[in-house]
Amino acid sequence: MTGITSAPWRDSLEFDRADVCYLKVKDSAEKFAVLQFGVCPFRWDSSKHSFIAHPHNFYIFPRQEISATNPAYEFLCQTTSIDFLAKYQFDFNICIHEGISYLSKGQEIEALRHLSLAYEDELLAKWSNLKEPVHMPVVKMADTLFTERMKNIFTEWRDGLLRNSNGELQFQGNSNDSQQQLRTIFFKMRPALSLSGFTSHQLRLIHLVIRRHFQDLAYVQINGEKTCQQQLVVRTDSKDDRELLMKEVKDEHCRQAEVKVQAAVGFRHVIDLLSSEQKLIVGHNCFLDIAHIYSKFVGPLPSTAEEFVSSVNKCFPYVVDTKMLLNANDVLQQRMKKSQTSLSSAFAMLCPQIALGKKSTDLAFQSCVKVEVQVDDLRSSNWNSGAKHEAGYDAFMTGCVFAQTCSHLGIDFQSFLPSEHLAHNEKLQKHINLLYLSWSNRDIIDLTSGKKNAVSLGYTNHKKRCPEILFENIALIWGFPSKLKARDIRECISKVFGPTSVTSIYHLDETAVFVQFNKEKFVSEFLILKETLERSDGPVSVLHPLAGLLEGGNTQAANYETYKDICSSPSSKILFADQADAVGTKWKNKLIESKAAMESLERESLGEKNEVNPAFVFC
Repeated sequence: MTGITSAPWRDSLEFDRADVCYLKVKDSAEKFAVLQFGVCPFRWDSSKHSFIAHPHNFYIFPRQEISATNPAYEFLCQTTSIDFLAKYQFDFNICIHEGISYLSKGQEIEALRHLSLAYEDELLAKWSNLKEPVHMPVVKMADTLFTERMKNIFTEWRDGLLRNSNGELQFQGNSNDSQQQLRTIFFKMRPALSLSGFTSHQLRLIHLVIRRHFQDLAYVQINGEKTCQQQLVVRTDSKDDRELLMKEVKDEHCRQAEVKVQAAVGFRHVIDLLSSEQKLIVGHNCFLDIAHIYSKFVGPLPSTAEEFVSSVNKCFPYVVDTKMLLNANDVLQQRMKKSQTSLSSAFAMLCPQIALGKKSTDLAFQSCVKVEVQVDDLRSSNWNSGAKHEAGYDAFMTGCVFAQTCSHLGIDFQSFLPSEHLAHNEKLQKHINLLYLSWSNRDIIDLTSGKKNAVSLGYTNHKKRCPEILFENIALIWGFPSKLKARDIRECISKVFGPTSVTSIYHLDETAVFVQFNKEKFVSEFLILKETLERSDGPVSVLHPLAGLLEGGNTQAANYETYKDICSSPSSKILFADQADAVGTKWKNKLIESKAAMESLERESLGEKNEVNPAFVFC
């Protein structure tokens, strides 16, 4: 990929709610390109008691194969990602010059519609111009002489066809020029004159002559060799035959357009094959990968995670994530700490014979499942492309890790029948379609049901958040003076709401923070107080504990839902405060919407004697 995040605050963060996690993944998949795609099919060879791997590495590039159907592709490049690719010898020249193009399903449908109508629209435009003589240029003597000469030529040619009983179609013409420009051929089993060497203005005049003077002749335009357009005048037997001819020409154009579009579909044929086979798709921490696949090869990403997983499940009904499997086994969990769950670490530990070319001394982690590689019809028990982080080799490593992990989960491949579907295995089935929506906060999403934070057996030992994040207790603050640090912000707020009111503070970047209160009501109270202070011009506001936080008049605040709205915007400013301003007008504080809600808040505050109610500070 050409990048991961379009702005620092769009990184996957611990305080991102599941729906916000999806919006950040969506933003990444929409803005960055995929330059290399690895696919490695595995099949079980019962005679050798091993898997046979077939690694494939595809360079792909979003080249515009069909012009005028869609705007040119644009994508971002993140410098760290480009540096990473260059470090591992990624060949950018091959990618750009030889990379396979592609169209998504949505783009294919639009391209077919556009090309199928192009011929019809062009003819309609010509006929419309011919029907409106007011738009015709002033008739010159040369045009008059040309149309009269073409009328005589077509009359002579047509009458010659009718008089000729032996079927010879030799056109006599009036001059050498005519013979060069007009040649008799057969088109769709009908005699026709091929027009060549005429200017576009002359062809328009010829079209006009045919329409005005010859009911049994038809002017058609077809795609000849090397996509060059060929102009024909075709002899028809009747009105019905003429309509049939025009339909045949249109159908032929549609077929040619379809062939052209199918060629432009390019790499998506691979994705379509994987989807139609409905085999088990294996990835490693692959939620972002799947989002890229959907965005590039299916269509625009849905606005919500629920819609997305529903659509993905139709394309790929069986997906398993090896990063999930590594955390589903107690032995694997203990041996593989968080830093060791990367693909390369898991591959080195579980598949040492392949990764290192030697046996592991750890008996518990010796490869239990044998894997052979078939490249160019040659088998090798020890294969390495020589390029770590090459997409094809990463896919191969993922399959190897999956095979060994399944063995640790108690799955016996040798007992499998050829007709048996691995995704239906009882021991594996409970792990199917469970993916990490975000690895940093361990949110799990079920591609089958769309449920988030799925609780599944084997995933209970995950590191707990400390402290626990309660999104309804969070206030988002941005645009405050840059001199303020987290401890300064905590001190300002605690002086008003109490020393234990603020549970934690999280920095998005230097311009924005999340403040988590210990009670949900403090969020709305804080927003109301900020609004009150900013409306007051008296000296009291200057002496207030929040005065330092509000200094400069640029401080904005809102609840967590505003953060979600900002993340859903397609723009990506580097600083969060700039992003918030770019999304819309300056954010207004969330005020109590009804008098009843305010009265309820005041009654609750009055009932708690040991807490300071900011609503009464200025009374």
